[in-house]
Amino acid sequence: MKRFPVIAASLFFTASLFAASNLPQLLQKAKDQFRLAAYTDALKTLDILEAESQKEGLEKERTALAPVLAFYRGACLASLDRPAEAQPQFQAFLAFQPNAVLDPAIYSKKVIAGLEGARRTLAANKELPVSTGSLATSYRTFPKPRREEQISLGEEWAEGPVRFLMTPEERHNFTRLADPVSRSEYVTAFWKKRDPKPETPENEFRDEFERRVAFANSRFTQGETAGSLTDRGMVFILLGPPTYAGQKPLTSGDDANDKAGLFKYRPSDLRIASLPGGTTTDHARRVDKVTGPGNSVNDAGKNWREVWHYRHENLPKGIPYFQVDFEFVTKEGYGANVLQRETQVLDTLEKAKSHLRQAA
Repeated sequence: MKRFPVIAASLFFTASLFAASNLPQLLQKAKDQFRLAAYTDALKTLDILEAESQKEGLEKERTALAPVLAFYRGACLASLDRPAEAQPQFQAFLAFQPNAVLDPAIYSKKVIAGLEGARRTLAANKELPVSTGSLATSYRTFPKPRREEQISLGEEWAEGPVRFLMTPEERHNFTRLADPVSRSEYVTAFWKKRDPKPETPENEFRDEFERRVAFANSRFTQGETAGSLTDRGMVFILLGPPTYAGQKPLTSGDDANDKAGLFKYRPSDLRIASLPGGTTTDHARRVDKVTGPGNSVNDAGKNWREVWHYRHENLPKGIPYFQVDFEFVTKEGYGANVLQRETQVLDTLEKAKSHLRQAA
């Protein structure tokens, strides 16, 4: 696979992309700070740049900025000797420019090592970026939804994504309400007691929740099931975007219903089993193991794992793990994007629910 050098100009934008905005000035400021080794200041400027790009009418600019923000954040963090934080940023950048390499005449050894380390991690995990770019990058540019499109005040309200926030007592009390007026009053009180700043007109907690729900519905809907009610939607609503997400084929030994890997095989498994070596009996036994009765080829186009990696800094407070990986398995006859409910995963989700419920 060819890799094409990334020169400075390829990471920047023409003035036409930033008409009638101050984005070019902010971008130039961040570039100058990076060049002068003012990496902490550059990170602050990048945050301001991202916030400015969220303004209405700058959708095209937001999309164009995504890989640049990821790259320069990664470069600044790597230069500050924070490689663990730099890696997901470089991984997000590689989602946009997977074949990119850096010119050593322009970028330091730390930055180049950080980018190549992120590339090796992706290769070792055999993961491909989910969709276009990282979920975190996509979520940053996702607009705030209109409230009237998000909330239904019918009896089914408690069956929607809000169930992830409700305590058993709240759920019980809501089901006892018999008319729309009572339910409407209940919903108003439900969000009011979760308002972190009741003195302001905005309810930041509710806004963030509804934004996550809208994003999940736009990205994870499966058939007639709303994205916010799928396993991926549940995890996204409770934890927000992962540090990084990737996909890889479901291979022998990864099958959700066959941990030993005895009943599914890939074409490559058969080729390996057929290689010369051992006695005739040994050879026959190896081939029979992957092609015996009931076995079939594991079609990577229909069977895969999507893995969401959450590092400690992206997890709610009180969760003791350095990193938690959420795996969603898609397999014929098993389901689509089914969360693998390992102990660490379930523990993290329960703590996240408890953390959100404490907001009340």
